[in-house]
Amino acid sequence: MNVIQEINNVNDKFATQGSKLRIEKRGEKLNIRGSLPSKDDNHKFKVQRISLGLKADISGLEAAEKKLQLINLQLELNQFNWINWASNSNKKATIIDCEFSTKINQFEKFFFQENKNEYLTSARKTTWRSSYKPYLKRILNIYESSSNPDLRNIFLKTLSTYKEGSRSRKQCATSLSVFAKFLDIKLPEDWKLNAKGYGLRKASFRDLPTDEMIENLWLKIPNKSWKFVFGLMATYGLRNHEVFFSDLSSLTNSGDKIIRVLPTTKTGEHQVWPFHPEWIEKFELFELGNNPELLPNIKKDLKITTLQNIGKKITNQFKRYSLQIKPYDLRHAWAVRTIFYDLPDTVAARMMGHSVSLHTQTYHHWITKRDQQQAVNNALSKFKNR
Repeated sequence: MNVIQEINNVNDKFATQGSKLRIEKRGEKLNIRGSLPSKDDNHKFKVQRISLGLKADISGLEAAEKKLQLINLQLELNQFNWINWASNSNKKATIIDCEFSTKINQFEKFFFQENKNEYLTSARKTTWRSSYKPYLKRILNIYESSSNPDLRNIFLKTLSTYKEGSRSRKQCATSLSVFAKFLDIKLPEDWKLNAKGYGLRKASFRDLPTDEMIENLWLKIPNKSWKFVFGLMATYGLRNHEVFFSDLSSLTNSGDKIIRVLPTTKTGEHQVWPFHPEWIEKFELFELGNNPELLPNIKKDLKITTLQNIGKKITNQFKRYSLQIKPYDLRHAWAVRTIFYDLPDTVAARMMGHSVSLHTQTYHHWITKRDQQQAVNNALSKFKNR
C-alpha cells in the first residue's frame, strides 16, 4: 500500500472539514504541520511543525490521524498548549525546526533593511535572487528532510550537494556563511577548505573564443543595435547588464574611449579601458558616443525590473542568433586578453569590478602561464647576452 497516497487521502479529508493542518512524511517519521499558535503569543498563528515520533507506515498514519483530530479539537476549544506536544527529549529540536523557515524570512528582511536607495535596492534584489535564495531554499529542503537537527551538519550537507570545484559550491559557501553569522552559528574550521572551487572549470580553458572568432561572430549579428551590445562586451569585458548602465560619452572621435560603469550596477562605479583599442573602430562603437540610444530599447527602470532580467535579455539574444558562445565568454576572453597585454592584475580586477583575490582565482591558469612565460623570456634573454 502507498503510504504517501494514504497520507494525501487523510489530508484531503481534513481539508474538506476546514482544517489548516496536515500530516507530512519527513524522512521515516510522521509530523503534523500547519498554522498553529505561536509559542510566544497564543493569539498569533504561524506555520509550524509538531514532531509525532511515529513511523511513516499505515499503523503510524492511523495514530497520526487520531492526534490530528485531537489537535483540531483543542484549537477549536482554545485549549491547545505546546507543553502537551513537545516532550523534553525533542522540544529543542522541534522549536528549531518550526522556526527555521522563519529565520530565513528574518534574514531576508535583514539583508534588505540597510538600502533605501532604489537603485541599490534593485541591485540587492538581483543579488538575493541569484546568490542567496537558491542556496537558502536548498538548505531548508535538506533540513526538512533530515533526521539530524544539528545545524552545522545541515550546512555541510547542503554545501556537499554542489560539485567540488564549481562556482555554485563557492557561492553556496559564501551565502551560507553570511546566514550562519546571522544565526550566530559557528561553522566548522574546515568550512573554507570545503568551499573551494570558484572560477572557470579546467575543461573550459580551451573553450573561450579567440579574437578572430569574436570578430566573425560580430559579423553574423543581423541587428545593428545588438551588434553594439556584442561589441561593447567584447571590447570592454562588461557584464550583460552593464552595457545599459554605462556612460558611453567618451566613445567619440575626440573622446578618450574610457567608459564609466555607473554606480547603479552590481559592483558600483568603475572605469574600463578597451582591449583591443582598435575594436572601437572595427565594431563601430564610436557611434554610441553621441547617440547611446542606438542600443536596443529595453526597459531599464529598476523600479519595475531587475539587473538580472536585463542580463537575461542579452543571453536570450545570443541564443536567438546562434552565436555558440555565452555572453560571459566575452568577459572572460577580455580578462585573459589583458593578462597578455601585461596589464597588472590589480588594475584589471578594478576594471572588472571585483576583488584581486577573485580575479587571480578565476584566471589563475592564464596568470600562471604569463608569469612563467615572462620568467622563461628573462632567462633566455640573459643566456643570449652572455
